[in-house]
Amino acid sequence: MTTTFLTTKEFQEKRKKYVPKGVSNANLNIAQKASGATITDIDGNEWIDFAGAIGTLNVGHSHPKVTAAVKEQAERFLHPGFNVMMYEGYLNLAEKLCQITPGDFDKQAILFNSGAEAVENAIKMARRYTGRQAVVSFVRGYHGRTNLTMGMTSKVKPYKFGFGPFAPEIYQAPFPYMYQKPVEMTDESYIDMKIEEFKDFFIATVAPETVSCVVMEPVQGEGGFIVPPKKFVQAVSEFCKEHGIVFVADEIQTGFGRTGKLFAIDHFDVTPDLITVSKSLAAGLPLSGVVGRMEILNVADPGELGGTYSGSPVACAAALAVIEIMEEENLVEKAEILGQKFETKLTELAGKHDFIGDIRRLGAMVAVEIVEDRTAKKPNKIKTAEIVKYANENGLLLLSAGLKSNVIRFLAPLVITDEELSKGLAILEKAFE
Repeated sequence: MTTTFLTTKEFQEKRKKYVPKGVSNANLNIAQKASGATITDIDGNEWIDFAGAIGTLNVGHSHPKVTAAVKEQAERFLHPGFNVMMYEGYLNLAEKLCQITPGDFDKQAILFNSGAEAVENAIKMARRYTGRQAVVSFVRGYHGRTNLTMGMTSKVKPYKFGFGPFAPEIYQAPFPYMYQKPVEMTDESYIDMKIEEFKDFFIATVAPETVSCVVMEPVQGEGGFIVPPKKFVQAVSEFCKEHGIVFVADEIQTGFGRTGKLFAIDHFDVTPDLITVSKSLAAGLPLSGVVGRMEILNVADPGELGGTYSGSPVACAAALAVIEIMEEENLVEKAEILGQKFETKLTELAGKHDFIGDIRRLGAMVAVEIVEDRTAKKPNKIKTAEIVKYANENGLLLLSAGLKSNVIRFLAPLVITDEELSKGLAILEKAFE
């Protein structure tokens, strides 16, 4: 392998020439190495990572235990293909996922490559199990960029515009947004109203007898880190039980300690039928899975599920190491501590800047909503873009989110050091100023 010594600008020109503009880049520098929560570019500049590759790096960049597991597996074999010949990594990971996910019923797990692929396969299994076709997701939800998952996703631009038609029998139910509740309503009355709207949805829009599954993010990710009230999530779960609908928790972004629980659904005292996992499962390697009730996963016949690269041995090795790291380094507990530190800093900044609206979090899944003023709560997309742009030009990897692109989200690795966090927060403070 030959090494070419190009400048950052030359790499940027190469990107323009050979990579479609449809692939977005928050930061146009070129990574050379990364460790923990710090990335170093080819010019020697350091970047504190508050993006975590969009939530895939809860155990950080290049964790020694993960890289060692990957190297060891790569030296043994890369890919016999589980459909062709089994290997222990897949089986051990499936067993582990069945053990650590909520629910004391008999479970099975199946592995795939991406989050969207996991969601699609959860739907395939739910449809086969129930004999029904309709799928319900939620307003502001995000589930992927394949044709089926685009139909489930709310944000038209940039995810859906011009890419239709989409798969039929996909419906989006109402979802509570506590920050935007009418001023005159109490929290309790607003939550009750949203529960009633959810139930009415199955009268006005789709009959529950035709619905195979309801797919819910326990915290809406791309939607702006919207945390639903426990009462609402429990009402959805009960409705599904009452009508024989498979309840799917999409834990692709929320899973593996991000929210201060191993899985976010545990905050709501609800046990889903199926859970989709990916992102931080394998510390950055492509891997996803569906875990849940055996009677649902086992309904398909041989050959009806799977894929050529599904459950890569190298990714499975990384995932098994990740699960060990989560326990050994107490990352679930650290997530809550990290989230508190972010909240404290953001609250301090809110005292200086009136464009800071809502500050919300579940564990270390933290977001701040940027508004024009706190009374009207009108989204401020321009200010949000300015803050993110400044950060990404000055040593901090930062991402926005939200249906109206006015939310700044924080997905720093849970292993971030106090020094890295302080550096990142100092840049953030300047960005806000």
